[in-house]
Amino acid sequence: MAPVAANPLIQVTPGLMIWTIVCFLITFYVLKKFAFGRIQQTIDERRKRIREALDEADRARSEAQKLVEEHRATMAEARGQAEEILAEARKVAESQRRRLRDELEEDRQRRLEETSRQIEAETARALQAIRSEVADLTVIATQKVTGKVLDAADHKRLIDEAIGELDFSALQQGSPN
Repeated sequence: MAPVAANPLIQVTPGLMIWTIVCFLITFYVLKKFAFGRIQQTIDERRKRIREALDEADRARSEAQKLVEEHRATMAEARGQAEEILAEARKVAESQRRRLRDELEEDRQRRLEETSRQIEAETARALQAIRSEVADLTVIATQKVTGKVLDAADHKRLIDEAIGELDFSALQQGSPN
Protein backbone atom coordinates (compact mmCIF):
# COMPACT_ATOMS: atom_id res chain seq x y z
CA MET A 1 0.00 0.00 0.00
CA ALA A 2 1.16 3.31 -0.95
CA PRO A 3 1.49 5.82 1.65
CA VAL A 4 -1.12 8.44 1.41
CA ALA A 5 0.15 11.95 1.36
CA ALA A 6 -1.49 14.45 3.49
CA ASN A 7 -1.66 17.06 0.74
CA PRO A 8 -2.85 16.13 -2.81
CA LEU A 9 -0.41 18.66 -4.38
CA ILE A 10 2.53 16.77 -2.98
CA GLN A 11 1.46 13.43 -4.39
CA VAL A 12 3.55 12.17 -7.27
CA THR A 13 1.36 11.79 -10.33
CA PRO A 14 3.35 10.76 -13.43
CA GLY A 15 0.95 12.22 -16.01
CA LEU A 16 0.78 15.56 -14.26
CA MET A 17 4.57 15.60 -13.97
CA ILE A 18 5.01 15.04 -17.69
CA TRP A 19 2.56 17.77 -18.60
CA THR A 20 4.17 20.15 -16.14
CA ILE A 21 7.60 19.49 -17.66
CA VAL A 22 6.23 19.90 -21.21
CA CYS A 23 4.53 23.21 -20.29
CA PHE A 24 7.71 24.38 -18.58
CA LEU A 25 9.81 23.55 -21.63
CA ILE A 26 7.37 25.30 -23.99
CA THR A 27 7.26 28.32 -21.74
CA PHE A 28 11.04 28.28 -21.45
CA TYR A 29 11.40 28.04 -25.25
CA VAL A 30 8.94 30.92 -25.85
CA LEU A 31 10.60 33.06 -23.19
CA LYS A 32 14.04 32.24 -24.60
CA LYS A 33 12.93 32.96 -28.15
CA PHE A 34 11.06 36.20 -27.50
CA ALA A 35 11.71 37.57 -24.00
CA PHE A 36 15.19 36.56 -22.85
CA GLY A 37 16.87 38.08 -25.94
CA ARG A 38 15.13 41.40 -25.47
CA ILE A 39 15.69 41.35 -21.74
CA GLN A 40 19.36 40.48 -22.26
CA GLN A 41 19.61 43.19 -24.93
CA THR A 42 18.05 45.74 -22.55
CA ILE A 43 20.42 44.63 -19.79
CA ASP A 44 23.40 44.87 -22.19
CA GLU A 45 22.30 48.32 -23.36
CA ARG A 46 21.88 49.47 -19.80
CA ARG A 47 25.27 48.00 -18.86
CA LYS A 48 26.77 49.82 -21.87
CA ARG A 49 25.13 53.16 -20.85
CA ILE A 50 26.35 52.71 -17.29
CA ARG A 51 29.87 51.94 -18.53
CA GLU A 52 29.76 55.01 -20.83
CA ALA A 53 28.46 57.17 -17.99
CA LEU A 54 31.26 55.90 -15.74
CA ASP A 55 33.82 56.56 -18.48
CA GLU A 56 32.37 60.03 -19.01
CA ALA A 57 32.48 60.66 -15.26
CA ASP A 58 36.13 59.54 -15.21
CA ARG A 59 36.92 61.86 -18.13
CA ALA A 60 35.05 64.71 -16.43
CA ARG A 61 36.89 64.01 -13.18
CA SER A 62 40.28 63.97 -14.91
CA GLU A 63 39.36 67.13 -16.85
CA ALA A 64 38.20 68.80 -13.64
CA GLN A 65 41.45 67.76 -11.98
CA LYS A 66 43.40 69.19 -14.92
CA LEU A 67 41.38 72.42 -14.71
CA VAL A 68 42.03 72.63 -10.97
CA GLU A 69 45.77 72.18 -11.60
CA GLU A 70 45.67 74.82 -14.35
CA HIS A 71 43.77 77.13 -12.03
CA ARG A 72 46.34 76.61 -9.29
CA ALA A 73 49.16 77.25 -11.74
CA THR A 74 47.40 80.37 -13.01
CA MET A 75 46.85 81.59 -9.46
CA ALA A 76 50.50 80.96 -8.59
CA GLU A 77 51.57 82.81 -11.73
CA ALA A 78 49.19 85.67 -10.90
CA ARG A 79 50.60 85.86 -7.37
CA GLY A 80 54.12 85.94 -8.78
CA GLN A 81 53.17 88.68 -11.22
CA ALA A 82 51.44 90.63 -8.46
CA GLU A 83 54.54 90.37 -6.31
CA GLU A 84 56.69 91.51 -9.23
CA ILE A 85 54.35 94.46 -9.86
CA LEU A 86 54.44 95.39 -6.18
CA ALA A 87 58.23 95.15 -6.10
CA GLU A 88 58.47 97.29 -9.23
CA ALA A 89 56.01 99.80 -7.76
CA ARG A 90 58.07 99.97 -4.59
CA LYS A 91 61.23 100.56 -6.62
CA VAL A 92 59.54 103.29 -8.65
CA ALA A 93 58.14 104.91 -5.50
CA GLU A 94 61.56 104.82 -3.83
CA SER A 95 63.17 106.24 -6.96
CA GLN A 96 60.62 109.05 -7.15
CA ARG A 97 61.00 109.74 -3.44
CA ARG A 98 64.80 109.92 -3.85
CA ARG A 99 64.49 112.13 -6.96
CA LEU A 100 62.04 114.46 -5.22
CA ARG A 101 64.30 114.68 -2.18
CA ASP A 102 67.27 115.51 -4.42
CA GLU A 103 65.27 118.13 -6.31
CA LEU A 104 64.11 119.71 -3.05
CA GLU A 105 67.68 119.76 -1.74
CA GLU A 106 68.92 121.35 -4.98
CA ASP A 107 66.12 123.93 -4.83
CA ARG A 108 66.94 124.69 -1.19
CA GLN A 109 70.64 125.09 -2.01
CA ARG A 110 69.83 127.33 -4.98
CA ARG A 111 67.57 129.51 -2.84
CA LEU A 112 70.19 129.71 -0.09
CA GLU A 113 72.81 130.76 -2.61
CA GLU A 114 70.45 133.28 -4.16
CA THR A 115 69.57 134.67 -0.74
CA SER A 116 73.26 134.87 0.16
CA ARG A 117 74.00 136.77 -3.05
CA GLN A 118 71.11 139.15 -2.36
CA ILE A 119 72.32 139.70 1.21
CA GLU A 120 75.87 140.34 -0.01
CA ALA A 121 74.59 142.76 -2.67
CA GLU A 122 72.41 144.58 -0.13
CA THR A 123 75.32 144.69 2.33
CA ALA A 124 77.62 146.11 -0.36
CA ARG A 125 74.98 148.72 -1.27
CA ALA A 126 74.45 149.60 2.39
CA LEU A 127 78.20 149.93 2.95
CA GLN A 128 78.50 152.11 -0.14
CA ALA A 129 75.60 154.25 1.09
CA ILE A 130 77.21 154.48 4.55
CA ARG A 131 80.57 155.45 2.99
CA SER A 132 78.88 158.07 0.87
CA GLU A 133 76.98 159.42 3.87
CA VAL A 134 80.14 159.43 5.99
CA ALA A 135 81.96 161.31 3.21
CA ASP A 136 79.19 163.89 2.98
CA LEU A 137 79.08 164.30 6.75
CA THR A 138 82.87 164.59 6.86
CA VAL A 139 82.81 167.34 4.21
CA ILE A 140 80.08 169.20 6.08
CA ALA A 141 81.84 168.81 9.44
CA THR A 142 85.12 169.95 7.96
CA GLN A 143 83.52 172.99 6.42
CA LYS A 144 81.98 173.94 9.73
CA VAL A 145 85.16 173.34 11.71
CA THR A 146 87.60 174.98 9.32
CA GLY A 147 85.19 177.50 7.93
CA LYS A 148 86.53 177.14 4.44
CA VAL A 149 85.52 175.12 1.41
CA LEU A 150 87.97 172.46 0.46
CA ASP A 151 89.03 171.64 -3.04
CA ALA A 152 88.60 168.18 -4.63
CA ALA A 153 92.02 166.89 -3.56
CA ASP A 154 91.38 167.91 0.06
CA HIS A 155 87.97 166.25 -0.08
CA LYS A 156 89.46 163.06 -1.35
CA ARG A 157 92.19 163.00 1.29
CA LEU A 158 89.76 163.70 4.15
CA ILE A 159 87.26 161.12 2.91
CA ASP A 160 89.96 158.46 2.61
CA GLU A 161 91.22 159.24 6.13
CA ALA A 162 87.70 159.13 7.60
CA ILE A 163 86.81 155.91 5.86
CA GLY A 164 90.13 154.39 6.83
CA GLU A 165 89.42 155.10 10.49
CA LEU A 166 85.96 153.47 10.33
CA ASP A 167 85.72 149.76 11.05
CA PHE A 168 83.37 148.16 8.47
CA SER A 169 84.45 144.64 9.35
CA ALA A 170 81.69 144.37 11.96
CA LEU A 171 79.09 145.00 9.28
CA GLN A 172 80.68 142.52 6.90
CA GLN A 173 80.89 139.79 9.58
CA GLY A 174 77.13 140.03 10.16
CA SER A 175 76.49 138.98 6.57
CA PRO A 176 76.17 135.19 6.08
CA ASN A 177 78.67 133.58 3.69
